[in-house]
Amino acid sequence: MGKKGPKPDSISTFLGPDASVEGTLSFQGTIRLDGRIKGKITSNGGTVIVGEQAVVSADLAVGIAVVMGEVNGTIDAAERIELYPPGRIVGDIQAPVIAIEEGGIFNGHCVMAQRSENIKKSAPVIEKMEPKTNATAN
Repeated sequence: MGKKGPKPDSISTFLGPDASVEGTLSFQGTIRLDGRIKGKITSNGGTVIVGEQAVVSADLAVGIAVVMGEVNGTIDAAERIELYPPGRIVGDIQAPVIAIEEGGIFNGHCVMAQRSENIKKSAPVIEKMEPKTNATAN
């Protein structure tokens, strides 16, 4: 019971260790993957859990990514990315919150920011300020 790990919402979809998918996988809610996936995984705010037996060769664009297996590809998460041992990510990741537990392996580039479309909408506008002069005429 003392083992740390993810606390996912209830899993609405499950792909077992004997399953294999190639192509685009779109989902809502929470999905757990324990098989082999190749292609692209997308969700508007959903949670993907990559189980310890999973081998995912795909680009992920999701709300939350929890990785305990192997991911080869980019992960773009709107909320957060969590990596737990014996998990392994080889590729670039982007999320406002990133947690890597000791024993997790990450090789790639990391950007801690919102998804690119959200950055454009929420980025503050910085205007150039002109210096103020307090000169008075005598």
